[in-house]
Amino acid sequence: MYDVIIIGAGPGGIFSAYELMKKKQELKIAVFDAGHSLEERKCPIDGDRVKSCIGCKTCAIMNGFGGAGAFSDGKYNITNDFGGTLYEYIGRERAIELMKYVDSINMSHGGEGTKMYSTAGTSLKKLCLQNKLKLLDASVRHLGTDVNYVVLGNLFREMKGHMDFYFDSPVTKVEVTDQGYRVSTKQESYDCKKCIISVGRSGSKWMEAVCSELSIPTKSNRVDIGVRVELPAIIFSHLTDELYESKIVYRTERFEDNVRTFCMNPYGIVVNENTNGIVTVNGHSYDSPDLRTENTNFALLVAKHFSEPFKDSNGYGESIARLSNMLGGGVIVQRFGDLVRGRRSNGKRIAEGLVTPTLAATPGDLSLVLPKRILDGIIEMIYALDKIAPGTANDDTLLYGVEVKFYNMEVEIDEHLQSKYPGLYIIGDGSGVTHSLSHASASGVYVARHIAETC
Repeated sequence: MYDVIIIGAGPGGIFSAYELMKKKQELKIAVFDAGHSLEERKCPIDGDRVKSCIGCKTCAIMNGFGGAGAFSDGKYNITNDFGGTLYEYIGRERAIELMKYVDSINMSHGGEGTKMYSTAGTSLKKLCLQNKLKLLDASVRHLGTDVNYVVLGNLFREMKGHMDFYFDSPVTKVEVTDQGYRVSTKQESYDCKKCIISVGRSGSKWMEAVCSELSIPTKSNRVDIGVRVELPAIIFSHLTDELYESKIVYRTERFEDNVRTFCMNPYGIVVNENTNGIVTVNGHSYDSPDLRTENTNFALLVAKHFSEPFKDSNGYGESIARLSNMLGGGVIVQRFGDLVRGRRSNGKRIAEGLVTPTLAATPGDLSLVLPKRILDGIIEMIYALDKIAPGTANDDTLLYGVEVKFYNMEVEIDEHLQSKYPGLYIIGDGSGVTHSLSHASASGVYVARHIAETC
């Protein structure tokens, strides 16, 4: 019998476990994750012998200690303007306070010396508005993939002696018992008084199944679909040198859809992701100058909200990603010039271009994959960005597809992030409430403090 079982060792799970350890050392805690421990998380893609995703049973990029954020570029955005709606449950001031607290923990565990960027007082906001673009407000701590890994390693070393970690242990079932909850894996079952579920975006299907089995209400129906853009870093340097990550939103003229930049990686690399057997694209960047490339990459995403009777937004996103995998054997890459000319890219034109790809992807035609409305919005956004960063719409700019951000159905929880069952908390991106490292981590701290106060 554990006092608390945490399902998922991503940011939400880590910070809930860490805060419980600090606030209530006497609690018996267990953390379960479907993936490997941090030191065993190794993607086989090396660019030499293995050039593309081979469909590992457990994706080392997506699962394991640190969650999908472990090999991200470690951006912690301290803002309520994007990254989730945690503030709707706990208040704006407390949400910011908790994000700053998370930043202080990261700084004390190896992140010291990394830079905090801010949009406050920047003239770039005016430049964006003059060109029908909106720059969102935020302070951004950039750890980099390398420093982020160090921080996670230090956190794990401090925590491992105070709780039990079960890696490579996918949870198959969560049940309500007279004493609390029963968490089952293929091998065994474990009981606890309180349970925190923090399974991230990759656990979206699993979370939906649990909510269905326990009759926990859910709402919302959203998926983000788009491409990852790669271009010479110098084109965006005036934005990234000052802000590092610029969250820019554009409202298309034709359909009035919102297209936004996401996960900007200055001097970074484009990478594969494997979510439930579907290969999509993402980006990483490093803090160390020795690991930087000459390119910057970022996503352009269109959010699609569905109404009744359609409810499977993630299934819609998966079908588009599967089509890309079908045509390209994985991720497709296309020159922007080829896309607007209506022709498929080939290896020769890409090799002769001004941008050297950082990911080995299949040259192809994204117009055969992405719905016209989404693709039209992305093209419109690229031309809009070209006005504030001339060169964005160059023929040789590379577009990788598809990038899909899956969202959980938003789970019904109260102001303590607790489900209708007392002591069953649902946090992080798996709740559908948070969509970022900082918000997910803050939700973990918030729930841990509530448990510590009520135990």
